[in-house]
Amino acid sequence: MTINADFTQALSQALPAHDAETLTEGGRQAHILLHGQVYTLRITRAGKLILTK
Repeated sequence: MTINADFTQALSQALPAHDAETLTEGGRQAHILLHGQVYTLRITRAGKLILTK
């Protein structure tokens, strides 16, 4: 599936967008805090994202 560049731009203007590789600082994992809870964001070998508590 290919996403249209105009659609991608419109989406990024509607909601905050964060690059997963920036969040992980070039690695594969990052911790994300929400209301005192720690979540782990992981980039898989296949390039998918997994968010776990």
